[in-house]
Amino acid sequence: MRARNQRVAIIPLALLLTGLCSTMATSSEATVLSNAAEKAKRATIGVLRPPAERATISGQAPFSIRGSGTHIGNGYLLTARHAIERQEGGQRITPKTIQVITSDLHELEATLVGVNAFLDIALYRIPESSRAAILDQATFAQTESLSGDEVFTVGYPLGWGPALSFGRVGNPNTFLETIQSRLLQIDLSACSGNSGGGLFNKQGEIVGVIHAIIQTETTQGKRRCSRFAFAVPGLIVQKIVQSLIDGTPFRFSKLGVQLSVVKRNQHWGIAVGKATGPARQAGFKKGDIFLAIDDHPIHTAAQLKNYLIEHTQPGQQVAITILRNQKPHMLKVILGSS
Repeated sequence: MRARNQRVAIIPLALLLTGLCSTMATSSEATVLSNAAEKAKRATIGVLRPPAERATISGQAPFSIRGSGTHIGNGYLLTARHAIERQEGGQRITPKTIQVITSDLHELEATLVGVNAFLDIALYRIPESSRAAILDQATFAQTESLSGDEVFTVGYPLGWGPALSFGRVGNPNTFLETIQSRLLQIDLSACSGNSGGGLFNKQGEIVGVIHAIIQTETTQGKRRCSRFAFAVPGLIVQKIVQSLIDGTPFRFSKLGVQLSVVKRNQHWGIAVGKATGPARQAGFKKGDIFLAIDDHPIHTAAQLKNYLIEHTQPGQQVAITILRNQKPHMLKVILGSS
């Protein structure tokens, strides 16, 4: 009888321990995220409007924030090109210097390192004498973002902040006409002032740079905030940043094919319309249907283009699987440069 009572007593204790462990795990995850968010906030800067664009109050021009950016170490500030461009003489120009502000309101000047118009990226640098005022830095994640991943952004929506917004990655392979790469579609609140700000994972690592939002119009006017935002993927941004730091032009890998769309067994795909350069040398022929590149399935031109941009470099050899005369073949290609 005593043994039975002891056994009954053990069950609630086990349940209690399970609940306690679950609570501790949840608390630990929350602490990690909180620390990551605080670190990202300290690494975030606001891009100031030039004095000529600021409204005057009592004869003075208070600071006005037009975009966001992230300190990635050694004084380098990462932002979006369109967040720093300005009108001058009827043209859009990239300024040689910009003024930025830290989360604790230090105003600093940064000098242009370089821009990449294809991917809407700009890189500036704080002089060494002023870098002590930058509170923290962020690093790039080394893994791809997937649908459902928890992410957050830090920035200055509508010029106010730094504000944090939390959400998830939606479709990691979306496209807009404003950029020559895939974009991460993200489900979180963002406004026009978030442009150029970092998109971070739960560890506080950069997984993207905010590029655009879906802006809608109502009878009350334009809505400059949205729950539907887009970010340039962090892995490709990191490659662009490194080329700008090194002072070398970023080169895209060139396969050398003109593509056509084909339908096979009720499925659409892409085929070689014309082979030139590296593709021709590797033996591609008109009508070859793409199946995979380095074992990654290929169904669209965008998938092929993205793989070449993000996972290869000129001079690299890739293995491409094609369908020719209803039989699969593997062709190895040494990529060119464009």
